[in-house]
Amino acid sequence: MSKQPMPCEVEELSTLFLFENLTEEQLARLCREGRVERFESGPVYQEGDPATCFFVLLEGTLVLTRRVGEDDVEINRTSHRGTYAGALQAYVRGFEDQGYRSSLRVTEPSRFFVLPTETFASIMRDWFPMAVHLLEGLFFGTQTTQQTINQRERLLALGSLSAGLTHELNNPAAAAVRATSALRERMAGLRHKLAAIAVGPYARHTLALVYLQELTAERVSKTTPLSPLEAADREDALADWLDDHGIAGGWDLAATFVQAGLDTDWLDEVAATVDEQSLDGTIRWLEYTVETELLLNEIEDSTNRISHLVGAAKQYSHLDRAPFEVTDVHDLLDSTLVMLAGKIGSGIQVVKEYDRTLPKIPAYPGELNQVWTNLIDNAVAAMSGAGRLTVRTSLDGDHLLVEFGDTGPGIDPEIRGRIFDPFFTTKPVGEGTGLGLDISWRIVVNKHHGSLQVESVPGDTRFQVRLPLRVSPGRN
Repeated sequence: MSKQPMPCEVEELSTLFLFENLTEEQLARLCREGRVERFESGPVYQEGDPATCFFVLLEGTLVLTRRVGEDDVEINRTSHRGTYAGALQAYVRGFEDQGYRSSLRVTEPSRFFVLPTETFASIMRDWFPMAVHLLEGLFFGTQTTQQTINQRERLLALGSLSAGLTHELNNPAAAAVRATSALRERMAGLRHKLAAIAVGPYARHTLALVYLQELTAERVSKTTPLSPLEAADREDALADWLDDHGIAGGWDLAATFVQAGLDTDWLDEVAATVDEQSLDGTIRWLEYTVETELLLNEIEDSTNRISHLVGAAKQYSHLDRAPFEVTDVHDLLDSTLVMLAGKIGSGIQVVKEYDRTLPKIPAYPGELNQVWTNLIDNAVAAMSGAGRLTVRTSLDGDHLLVEFGDTGPGIDPEIRGRIFDPFFTTKPVGEGTGLGLDISWRIVVNKHHGSLQVESVPGDTRFQVRLPLRVSPGRN
């Protein structure tokens, strides 16, 4: 940074719109406690450096930039006299410890009136005490309001997700309870059958029956699903076999055995193990074993489903993970889809088109999940319960692209430019806050230095999130 001190002239300051209504005494104080400096082309200060000065352009051209990922993005370029930059909020208590929120450079030799932060803050408080109180209230009030809004939006999303998760957990939990109750009845019946076998004509086949029971249980645990046509054909074959061997109620028995993946070869093996007198009782005893194993399978499936849902909830909330870390977006997308399954409903087909070769990226996982939630929620609402939701990932230059497509009616071109505005919503009163897309935009753009865009025609609306493959934490 090349700078040269220069004399400060009261007359020149009085021509600036910032100072045009000040008294001679006030202008003199500015010149006495401030200074005029001339900067050659190049940087004046860098984003993140301690905010030590308030700058007012007297002559030349300034450029303000902000760091986004690896790039400096220009946010203002002007030659307008009186343009100010630097420690703009030095009047806020404790601002002295903060840094510049942008970078300032000049493209030609330029002159600035410069006030040290402490002097600027003191002058503001001395000359405009009421204005300072109002500005401080506005500054902190805006921060508090934004935090409250963000918290409210997260609570609304959490409430919706909690309802969906409760519904999703209730189904496997209820199934496990029903299966456990039925299992208790089957175990009681199995104990009675065991007592009959121990004292009846089956005693001489005890070892063979135990072997059959273990073999049957093993087969049930390895059963594979059949198509409806295959299941019907097998039921017919088993029912015919049971009728041919004089087993009453063969059709009901056949349905249970088919569900367990058993066939006529298994029945032949049973018939070869015991005599004809014992066959009926043996098959009915083995039916209890089959039903018991099927109920155990159902309980196992239900508890695994519960475990999967709890794991998805943990992944979604990231309770055990750092706020900023290298993460796989596909894990985040999958956990969000699981959490929203109840809200998505059966009328919407979910299509995943993931590029699994994509690298992990540095990100704030919990906040990205909030973005996915908002975009999926909007897509589901747009389709009114029927359509196709496509979640796609791909590489787009030095960015990772996540795209959410829906087959809804599309976004009216007249409002497309407003959908990211705070409080703008097309949902009925009471059904939307109008903050979901605004918060999503700020998370993607401000927090991750990416982009959030939308392309929409009737039947094909796509929200596109682009996230840099490399980004430094703390660049907000």
